[in-house]
Amino acid sequence: MVAIITIEVHARDVIDRMIKVGTTYLSDFEWMSQLRFYWDKDLDDCLIKQNQSLFVYGHEYQGNNGRLVITPLTDRCYMTLSTALTLKRGGNPLGPAGTGKTETVKDLGKAIAMYVIVFNCSDGLDFKSIGRMLSGLCQQGAWSCFDEFNRIDIEVLSVVAQQILIIFTG
Repeated sequence: MVAIITIEVHARDVIDRMIKVGTTYLSDFEWMSQLRFYWDKDLDDCLIKQNQSLFVYGHEYQGNNGRLVITPLTDRCYMTLSTALTLKRGGNPLGPAGTGKTETVKDLGKAIAMYVIVFNCSDGLDFKSIGRMLSGLCQQGAWSCFDEFNRIDIEVLSVVAQQILIIFTG
C-alpha cells in the first residue's frame, strides 16, 4: 500500500503542476519529462518513455517493497539518468553523503523493472575484480551502481576507465 500511495501522491502533484503551467499538448515539456508507460501492440510489450528516452519494460520482479518518495529533484535525476542511458553513457550522481543518490538509481531501476546491483567500492578493489564485475553485468544485462566509486585508487581507475570505454564502444 505504501508504494501505491507514494506513486499516486506523485501523480497528483504532477497533474497539479501541469494544470498550473497550462500543459495542453503531448509535446509539452511537463508531459514529456514524466516517466510514462505505454503498451505496444506490435511488440506485445510495455514501453517506457521519458523525453527522448525509450526503454522496454524489464519484467524483473523485485519483490513487494517500498518506493522512494518522488520529488521534483528525483524527477530531474530520472531525466538525466534516462537520457544518459539512451545515449549509451553512464550516470554519475554527485552530492553529499546520505542524500539519496544510490537510492534514486535503485528506484529508477525499480520503476523500469530493471535489476540494479550495487557495489560498495573501497581502496582494496583492483582492476581485475572490477573487470569481473563488469563482465558479469554485461552478461546478465543488469544495471550497476558503484557506490563510493571515488574511493578506488587512481591507478585502478585509469584501467577501469579503459574497460568501461570498451563496453560502451561494444
